Amino acid sequence: MHFYALFYDVIDDFVSRRSPYRDEHLRLAREANDRGELLLAGALTDPADRALLVFRAPERSVVETFARNDPYVTGGLVTRWEVRSWAVVIGHEPCVATPTDGIA
Repeated sequence: MHFYALFYDVIDDFVSRRSPYRDEHLRLAREANDRGELLLAGALTDPADRALLVFRAPERSVVETFARNDPYVTGGLVTRWEVRSWAVVIGHEPCVATPTDGIA
């Protein structure tokens, strides 16, 4: 698995214009989160001109597909998006069960 950062640049009046797209955007984000792909997501504030979504996925195309199908993108609220590979150095990986030779 790899980490990816998805950056959105949004329109100037994003907060006031997002309402018609917000429920569908959040549904898409929650589904990606439920699958374990989307770890963190939210708008950057002061000013509210960008958003950051952090993914853990087997390949970049998972993130690209999310962005291409996001109502904020298809509805024109996102003016530009970019996926960047992220080399995480410090952080917590999900626990993976491994044999412990009877040691709990």
